[in-house]
Amino acid sequence: MRQSPKERIAADAIKAWQLNATLMALIPLIVTIALFILANIFTFSYWYAIGLLALTLVESIVTILIIPKIRWNRWRYQIYDQEIYIQNGILIVTRTLVPMIRVQHVDTKQGPILKRYGLASLTISTAATTHEIPALLEDEAYALRDQIAELARVEQDDV
Repeated sequence: MRQSPKERIAADAIKAWQLNATLMALIPLIVTIALFILANIFTFSYWYAIGLLALTLVESIVTILIIPKIRWNRWRYQIYDQEIYIQNGILIVTRTLVPMIRVQHVDTKQGPILKRYGLASLTISTAATTHEIPALLEDEAYALRDQIAELARVEQDDV
């Protein structure tokens, strides 16, 4: 069996994912507050709102504090001359090999949260699907993009 890839994504990925999870956790919190208001206006039991609040708090703790650390710990990648090896997953770990000869184009992208932490994601497109290596340091993402593009070009010239 092949060894796991050695390269890790940036450690600031944890902070970026936590910020994203915090922003996403605001939606259920707003719904919970609305349910408390509706319970007050229409005089029905607060237990529905209390139950939803407990569920929202548990979900927020798990998605903000626990999942980003596990996700970062599992994310690995390795760039070889002939292929790209990607490993990710939380409960189910997926290991993907992308042959360089199948790479059609490579992109980097950066949203406002990644930009705040100086990170960028690398997207590798093949005819069948798209693979992403998230939250790399900006310079590293740009260097990998150029390296993969060059290796893919060399592979296609050999055919």
